[in-house]
Amino acid sequence: MAAILRLDSAGNPLHWIGQEEAAGYYAKGQVAWTLGDPFRILHGGRNRMTGLQSHMDIHPVIAIRGAAWSKWHTPALTNASLFRRDGHLCMYCGRDFGDSRRSQDHHLTRDHVIPTSKGGKDTWTNVVTACKRCNNHKDARTPEQAGMKLLAVPYTPNQYEFLYLTGRHILADQLDFLRVGFHRLQA
Repeated sequence: MAAILRLDSAGNPLHWIGQEEAAGYYAKGQVAWTLGDPFRILHGGRNRMTGLQSHMDIHPVIAIRGAAWSKWHTPALTNASLFRRDGHLCMYCGRDFGDSRRSQDHHLTRDHVIPTSKGGKDTWTNVVTACKRCNNHKDARTPEQAGMKLLAVPYTPNQYEFLYLTGRHILADQLDFLRVGFHRLQA
């Protein structure tokens, strides 16, 4: 089931919430604006006088009234988010481990571009996804020392990218909203 993308009133993405939490914001009148067509309709009780059943439309993206969220913290670095950031590709040989029918993440590892044994840090900008074969070949060397070339430069995801990385079953309206904030490579 798809989650709802919660924003602050200024349109900054905050996190994913469930339909129950979203319904609470709707019921309290805290939804400032929405994006996309409703994708869930929650049904309530029946009015004793009219017999009509109440309902609530739930949109895929909702902005909540209140102070704008101002500070973005670097997200926690997890293997699942790292592998998704790198598209389940080995950043050395380019092999794709993203078979959608079944997870092949057990073939992937977190590689430190500058090895921790040489002072490298366990940060987004120093790690890439590597298959076990390439990581073993690289060993405790830099890519240059191992005669290997990185296919992409590691980066820290911004709040839009991180919510994409951590989302499951992202709806088209949510993806369109998040894509606007993705890093753009300068030509």
